Amino acid sequence: MKNLKQFNSKIEFVLTDIDDTLTTNGQLHADAYQALWRLHDAGLKIIPITGRPAGWCEMIARFWPIAGIVGENGGFYFRYDKKMHRWFFCDDKTIKINQQKLFEVQKEILSSVPGAAISSDQFCRLMDLAIDFCEDVTPLDKKSVQKIVEIFTNHGAQAKVSSIHVNGWFGDYNKLKTSFNFLKNEMQLSENDILTKCIFVGDSPNDEPMFEKFPHSFGVANVRNFEQEIKHLPQYISESSGGKGFAEIADRIIQLRR
Repeated sequence: MKNLKQFNSKIEFVLTDIDDTLTTNGQLHADAYQALWRLHDAGLKIIPITGRPAGWCEMIARFWPIAGIVGENGGFYFRYDKKMHRWFFCDDKTIKINQQKLFEVQKEILSSVPGAAISSDQFCRLMDLAIDFCEDVTPLDKKSVQKIVEIFTNHGAQAKVSSIHVNGWFGDYNKLKTSFNFLKNEMQLSENDILTKCIFVGDSPNDEPMFEKFPHSFGVANVRNFEQEIKHLPQYISESSGGKGFAEIADRIIQLRR
């Protein structure tokens, strides 16, 4: 992974994870939120790409200085432009069927993995099931986290490990696929535009498809915690972790734009 000073391209779109990329120890600090505004005021369009739930994404789309948001690991995107625009991968009927299937998965995980819990934000999720392994519970070991993943996949679901949750869902989508849908449908970008005009910033294994696809990919320093688990690491890395690292990346992007 290269130093930020080695990045020399002008870009127009900043795609970024939220947890442990924008946040630090579970909170959005002033430096990271200010970095979002500085990017916005410099003319860049920001799109969070997150595993967080629909309820959070509704608020973020309305109140943050962003062009839109991809939520629940690609289950949907929201864009606020005078009114809320929403796109979902599945129709309402399929969403309800998948919710029942996920409830069965939930029962097995909770009975099979001691210490695992349903994430506190599950009540405002529509598309996936989030299992907490270190946000509000005593951190589980890697063997327990892997067992959660295996239970999801044994049921035919997809499963991705973030820095705090294992997220599982039914459907052929992910962060990458829905990010491309958003950029093509809402920003009218071609695939070549996406790969040349956008960066992605992340920190954990569920960001790996984005790291692999985007030539301009960035990790905040805490991505090093997952170096053994991520085959395709980001191209560039900040010196600081979490929100401070994101602010460093924002500084470099704005510097190059001037």
